[in-house]
Amino acid sequence: MKMKTLFLMLSLNLLSHSSFGQDLDLNSMVLPVPQENKFVDPGYYVWCGSVTKADDGKYYMMYSRWPLADGFESWPVTSEVAVAFSDQPGGPFKHVKVALKARGTSFWDGSATHNPAVVKHQGKYYLYYMGTSCDLPIKKHESYTDTWWRYRNTQRIGVAVADHPAGEWKRLDQPVLSVSMDSTAPDALMVSNPAATFDDQGRVVLLYKQVGKTDKINGGAVRFGVAFSDSPFGPFQKHDKPIFEVNDGGKDWMVAEDPFVWFQKGQYLAIVRDVIGKFTGDEGAWALMVSQNGTDWQQAKHPKVIGSTFYWEGGIPSASKLERPWLLLENGVPIFLYGATRADKAQTLSFNVAVPLKLQN
Repeated sequence: MKMKTLFLMLSLNLLSHSSFGQDLDLNSMVLPVPQENKFVDPGYYVWCGSVTKADDGKYYMMYSRWPLADGFESWPVTSEVAVAFSDQPGGPFKHVKVALKARGTSFWDGSATHNPAVVKHQGKYYLYYMGTSCDLPIKKHESYTDTWWRYRNTQRIGVAVADHPAGEWKRLDQPVLSVSMDSTAPDALMVSNPAATFDDQGRVVLLYKQVGKTDKINGGAVRFGVAFSDSPFGPFQKHDKPIFEVNDGGKDWMVAEDPFVWFQKGQYLAIVRDVIGKFTGDEGAWALMVSQNGTDWQQAKHPKVIGSTFYWEGGIPSASKLERPWLLLENGVPIFLYGATRADKAQTLSFNVAVPLKLQN
């Protein structure tokens, strides 16, 4: 009888874990955003926004910034990763320092650093990010020229480590994830947009953007891959096929972008930008994806996380969609979403937004 009871309890526990991602309905938790829940860094575009709670009880945002004077599309040329802090998860956040300063094109990340994703593990903070390195002359506001694409194509993924988010970040002289040597691989041209988590085996699960080579300078379709490592510093073993695919022959240029990934109750979960509405029916919305092994992903039962339009308090619609998803969990409970958005169609300003979530009973 005792063995049967134990078996039943284990079965129910496994069942509840396997349905966790399918039962999660983040969209039902989304609240209107207070106007003060925006982080603006004067004189800079703000993008990304990776938030963690440190042992001092404060909230730290690792974010990308680059001068407004350079133009919105100059991120592969002049972006840098900085850190801001707040006493509350919704802000106000205040700039503290530049975390990853420019260090010259003799380094793989010497031109720009971008796409920060911070993960705390065993008392250390690991910052995965994208770097570029190119010394070709380029004008302010120049974009989508051959020179601009050459900067973009040097994107590689690195990691830095620190004892505290506002402390000294030690980075490596080489990327932890680079392009594949096979010229036909989906990531033969560039890799970027890292998202990382640790699973229950202690492995690092790294999701990343892939672009393959073609006869065009900007390469081919944009896809996402996944790689695994037993150490935060690699080496990473790449999975051989793109993830977040849909069964339509891969005809679309890009389906998903900007994942945030976490591991909870035996499952891998990710929030992605639903670029063309394949998962939510809403182009530009955020979608929740679930996986049992980190390589095979499907949309959750409640796929929409937040729509392509979000709302400020008072029912005021946003001027632009949110990008670069981030979810803050405390004790396994989602409490805030963060995303970057443009202030207007002219792209004269961008900032990070903290979206409050209603706590579930």
